Amino acid sequence: MSESAAKTTAGTAGAVLRRIGRYLRQHPFAVSLSALLVITGLSFGTLWGQHPAGLGVSPLVLGRERQWWTPLTALLVPNSWGGLLLAVLLALTLLAYAERLMGTLRVVIAFLVTGVLGVLLGVGIQSLAWSWGQVWARVDSRGVVFDPSIGILGAILAGSAYAPALYRRRIRLIGLSLLTTFTLYGGDADSVYRLLAALTGLLLGVILTSGTARPKVYRSSYGETRTLIAAIVAVTGLGPLIVLITGVGIGPLAPVVAGLRGVDISGITDACAQNNASAHCVAGVTTAVAAGTGVVLMSMVPLLLSLIAAWGLRSGRRAAWFLAIGVNAVMALLTGLSVVVRSLKEPTDVVEIDRQFPGFSVLAILVPVGICILLAITHRRFAVRASRRAVRQFALTIGIAFVALVTTNMILVMAVSHSPSFWSALLTTLRRFLPTIISHPGSHTPLTGIALVLHRDIGALFWLVFAIALLPLLRARSRRTADEAERFRTQLRETDGGTLGFLGTWEGNEHWFTRDGRGAVAYRVVNDIAIAVGDPVCTPGDAAQTVRGFLDFCDANAWTPVFYSTHEEFLPTFRDLGWRSISVAEETVVPLDRFELTGKVWTKVRQPYNRGQRDGLTTLWTTWEKMPAGLLAQLEALSEQWIAEKALPEMRFTLGGVDELRDPDVELLLAIGADGELQAVTSWMPVWREGELIGRTLDFMRRADGAMPGVMEFAIASAALHMKDQGLAVMSLSGAPLAQTVDGGSESDTIMRLLGWLGRVLEPAYGFASLLRYKGKFNPEYRPMHLFYADNGQLPAIGLAIGRAYLPDASPAEYLALARSLAG
Repeated sequence: MSESAAKTTAGTAGAVLRRIGRYLRQHPFAVSLSALLVITGLSFGTLWGQHPAGLGVSPLVLGRERQWWTPLTALLVPNSWGGLLLAVLLALTLLAYAERLMGTLRVVIAFLVTGVLGVLLGVGIQSLAWSWGQVWARVDSRGVVFDPSIGILGAILAGSAYAPALYRRRIRLIGLSLLTTFTLYGGDADSVYRLLAALTGLLLGVILTSGTARPKVYRSSYGETRTLIAAIVAVTGLGPLIVLITGVGIGPLAPVVAGLRGVDISGITDACAQNNASAHCVAGVTTAVAAGTGVVLMSMVPLLLSLIAAWGLRSGRRAAWFLAIGVNAVMALLTGLSVVVRSLKEPTDVVEIDRQFPGFSVLAILVPVGICILLAITHRRFAVRASRRAVRQFALTIGIAFVALVTTNMILVMAVSHSPSFWSALLTTLRRFLPTIISHPGSHTPLTGIALVLHRDIGALFWLVFAIALLPLLRARSRRTADEAERFRTQLRETDGGTLGFLGTWEGNEHWFTRDGRGAVAYRVVNDIAIAVGDPVCTPGDAAQTVRGFLDFCDANAWTPVFYSTHEEFLPTFRDLGWRSISVAEETVVPLDRFELTGKVWTKVRQPYNRGQRDGLTTLWTTWEKMPAGLLAQLEALSEQWIAEKALPEMRFTLGGVDELRDPDVELLLAIGADGELQAVTSWMPVWREGELIGRTLDFMRRADGAMPGVMEFAIASAALHMKDQGLAVMSLSGAPLAQTVDGGSESDTIMRLLGWLGRVLEPAYGFASLLRYKGKFNPEYRPMHLFYADNGQLPAIGLAIGRAYLPDASPAEYLALARSLAG
C-alpha cells in the first residue's frame, strides 16, 4: 500500500472513530441500555426461551406472588432475539434522538416512569378484564412479560414534546397508530403495555414542557398532510399481516381476519395433534388443501391495496384516494358480513366474541369507517389526476384479466362437474374473487397440477394483476399537461417571460400557445375566471398578438380573462384593448452590477453578512437532488416548523412551498452554522431571455428558530455575490401582494382605497408591507405589477377567484382562523 493510500485509510478510520466517540458522548443512556439488554438476555437465557422466575411481570406474579420489583426488571430483560433486536434498534435511533432533545437525566426518568406505569396500568386492566371473564386476559395472564420496548416507547413519546413540529407529529401519529393497530389485532399483553406506556409518555411530555410557549394549533403543510394520511392508511392495513404472519391474534379485531381467512388452521392442528386419525383432522386437512394458498393470499389483499394506496396518497394522487376509500369501505362492509355470517353459522361464537370484547362489532366497523371519514375531510389534498390514457389502460388491463380468468375457470369447473351448468359454473367462479367470509374456502376437486392451482388461486391472481395495473396509474400524469408544461418551459427559455415567468411552470397551471408557437400564457381557471399569471411569454414584438389570442381562447370557453402580476411594460397593449388596470404589488429588483457591500447604504446588509462570517456560517449553493440527505431532512423539518407555528392557511399560487424546490432548474442557497445545523434556506428561480440565463428570482425563504440574527440578510447577500460571480445581470426579490411604495396609478380611486384597506387588514396576518420594507434593505428598483381586466363590474368575481387561487384547499376552520387573526 502506498503512503498516500495509507494516510487516506487512516484519515477515514479516524473520522469514523471520532463520529462514534461523539455519538457515545451524546447518547450515554441509549448506548448503555442497549449494552445492558444484550448482557441480561445472554445471562438469564431469555434469548433461548428461558423465563427465570422473578424477572417477568404478569397479574399472577404481582397479585398472587407479590413480586413487586418485576415491573422494573421486565423493562431490563429482552424475551427473545427478536425482542432484543427491536429494543436495541429503537434505543439507538429514536431513544437516542429523544435523549439528545431532553437530556440524559430526563430520558432516564421518562424510561422508568412510563415503563413502570405502563406495566402497572396494563396489569390492572388485564386483572380487571380477567375478573370479568374475558378470554384474552385469562389466556395471556398465564405467561410473563419481558419487554424493554415498553419503557423505550414511553420515553420516545415523552421526548416527542421537545421535537420540532415535523418530527413531533410523525412520531406521535405514526407511533400511536402502529401501537393501536397491534393492540386491536394482536391483543397480547406486550402490545397493551406498550400502548399504555406510550400514552403515559405523551402525558409526561406535555407536563415536562408545560412552561414552554407553544401554538394552540399546529398546522401541517399540504405535503406533510399527505404523508401523515398515507402513513395512517398503511399502518391500519397492517392488521391482517400482524395476525396472519405473527400468529398472535387475540385482540378485538382479530376475529375479522379469522373470518376473512376462512380456514381454522389452529383448530385443524389441535385436532390432528390429539388424534392423527380423527374425522376432524382428516376433514380439516382436506379443506385446507382445497383452499390452498389462495385463502392466505386473499387475506393479504387489503394489506397490499392499502400499501399501494398509501404510496399514491403520498404523491397526492386522486386515484389512490379512491382506492383507499374503496378498500376501507369494503373492509367495513366485510366486517359487518363477518359478524352476520358467523352468527348464522355459529350463533354461540358471536355471543362469545361480544362477551370477550364488548362493542367489538361496532369497534371493528368504526376503524375503516374512521379512515374513510378522514380521507373525505382531506380530499382536497389529493387532486393530482392521472391521464385519460392511463385510466383507459388500467380499465382495459383489469377487464381483459377478469374475462380471461373467469372464462378459464368456468371451463375447468364445467369440465370436472358431474352436472355442468353455465350459471352454477359462473357463480362458483365469481365467488373465487371474493374473500372467504363470503365464498366457501374450497371443496375437494379432481383437478391436479396447474389446473388445480389456477382454479384454487384465481381470485388472488386477479387481485395481483389489479395491484400491478394500479402502479402505472398512480405514476401517470396527463400526457397533454406534461407535454404542455415542457413546451412552456422551452418557450420560457427561448423568448422572454420576465423575472416572474417561471411561476407559470408550477403545478396547477395550464398553458395556452399561439398557433405559430411564438407566444404562450400560463393560467389557471377558478370559478370561470381565467387568471393568467405573470407576463405573456413571448418576444416584445409578439405581445399584442399573444394577448389577443389568449382573449379569444377564453371567449371560446366562456371564461373571463384577467392578467395578474403583470409588469407595466404591457400597459400599452391592454390600453389599446380598452382594458383597465390596478397596481396590485411591487417587485423589488436588484441590478447585480450595482450590488456592493461597501458604503453607508449597504450597512444593514453588510453588518449581518460580516457577523455570519465571524460566527463561522458557511453557504451551500445546490439543488434539491444534489442536497445531502442530512440537510434535506433539516430543510423539511425547518419548513414544517415554520408552517406549524402559524394558525393561518398556507398560501399558494404565486407563493412557493417545498414542492416547488424539487424543480431541477431551481437552485438553493443554504446558510449552515458552524455546528452543521441548517440556519436558513432560500430558493432561486431562473430568469431566461432568448436562451440565456440572465438572473434569478427569490421565492422560498425560511429561517430556523435560534438562528443568528440577520441570517436571511446573510443568505441573500451570499446568493447575490454568488450570482454576480456567475456573470448574471439581475436578482429579483419578487413582489409583495397588496404592498407598494408609490401610488398605484389606478383609474379608480375607490378601488385603490379598497385595496389599501385590504392590505392594512391583512398585514397582521401575512405581513406583506413588512416584507416589502425588509426587501428595501437591498436598495432595489421598484417595478409595479398590475392586474389587467376588462370591466369594473367583474372585480368582485375576480377578487374571489384570486383569493381562491391563493387558498385553494383552505377549510372553513382555516378561514375562521384567518378571520380571528385579522380581528385580533
